Amino acid sequence: MKYIPRNIDKHLQEWKEDESRKPLLLRGARQVGKSSAVRHLGKSFKYYAEVNFEKEKGAKTFFEGDIKVHEIASKIAKYIDVPIVAGETLLFLDEVQECPEAIMALRFFKEDYPELHVIAAGSLLEFTLEELPTYGVGRIRSLFMYPMSFDEFAIATGNQGLLEMRNLASAAHPLDAPFHDKLVDLFRIYILVGGMPEAVSVWVKTHDFHKCHRVHQDIILSYEEDFNKYKKRVNAELLRTTMRGICHQIGSVVMYSTISRDYRSVQIKDALRMLELAGIIYPVVATSSNGLPLDAETNEHRIKYLFLDTGLLLAILQLDGSSSDELIELILTGSPQDLVNKGNITEMIAGLEMLRYKEPIQHQKSYFWEKTGKSIAEVDYLIAQKSSIIPIEVKSGTQGGMKSLWMLMHDKHLTNAIRISIENFGEFDYVDTEDANAIRHVLILPLYAIKMLFET
Repeated sequence: MKYIPRNIDKHLQEWKEDESRKPLLLRGARQVGKSSAVRHLGKSFKYYAEVNFEKEKGAKTFFEGDIKVHEIASKIAKYIDVPIVAGETLLFLDEVQECPEAIMALRFFKEDYPELHVIAAGSLLEFTLEELPTYGVGRIRSLFMYPMSFDEFAIATGNQGLLEMRNLASAAHPLDAPFHDKLVDLFRIYILVGGMPEAVSVWVKTHDFHKCHRVHQDIILSYEEDFNKYKKRVNAELLRTTMRGICHQIGSVVMYSTISRDYRSVQIKDALRMLELAGIIYPVVATSSNGLPLDAETNEHRIKYLFLDTGLLLAILQLDGSSSDELIELILTGSPQDLVNKGNITEMIAGLEMLRYKEPIQHQKSYFWEKTGKSIAEVDYLIAQKSSIIPIEVKSGTQGGMKSLWMLMHDKHLTNAIRISIENFGEFDYVDTEDANAIRHVLILPLYAIKMLFET
């Protein structure tokens, strides 16, 4: 399979060239492309040494007893017949969750063998990390990886030129209509195919949605088979029920009773925690937005969840009874309003895009604002930029009320906001007559341009 360039490549290259680098943990859900990215980096080294602890179980014994990293490296070199030379070899410990002792040993590579490049990655890694008493925080660096973003998808499908034209556009100088329309069409395809590398590769080769969805279904099956590995913590059937329940509540504050009436709330809460650790769902937490940091006044009882990939989400909805042909037609040709009504997918994919373009050096958090009472108001996302809170509304198309946004901006005296939709680039002002005629400025950003939100 031809390697598809990823956003993480730049960060991996920077890590390679950093003279003060630490051993690296590459973290993320199963099948998002972690191993492929490391192998691609390995091509820039003279030697590449990979140990997969699921396949080469004997290698686990090298990490037993006293940790002497030079001896460990020497044994691995002889075991796989690849020279391990500081500065010339990339040592990759894959499926490292199968050997917790190897995770514990990473800190000693920093202390006793810092000149050697070492990366570890694995499926369900977060569960192992949570169970370890310590694994050398401060002596190990982490990078977090997600499914492919729209920009990665556009490059993979040979649409670099469209991105270059998009990057020249602005509110003052919107895209020419033909470029805008083509980007909207490409984004619709991206919603269906999603960002799982195997599905994207199949799309590039075949342009067949049905073949992509078969890949999605295989990935879902692999996730559900993984649930059996969690059984010491949470019942596997509960995890399956919870995952599917979340897929049917996308864009809404999660209600435990809607997920299942057969389990207690505390059990469903535990299942949600497990799905978070597996990287399958990401929380979006309500905050009062009275100031920064946004997580200072959150309400952990009011949480929405993003599902890691739109292609996988649609596959689950299909498995639960939706017709795939109707769903494909809806996304490709349906109105924006139809698209949103089918599971609030536009709001979800905007949240996923924002996650994927943020710095991958830590777990990124997402927030929304709501006001309850006689009338409920809600703004989809809040981000912090230049010491200011920026509210973000995701709209289905070129129309849509902004009442909640105006309420938030009025209550918190905010002057700038963003509307994400399938509109072209633009901007407008709103005069708040109830606040000394304060002017509220709204930037209009197309769904296909969310990356630009973190570049300006």
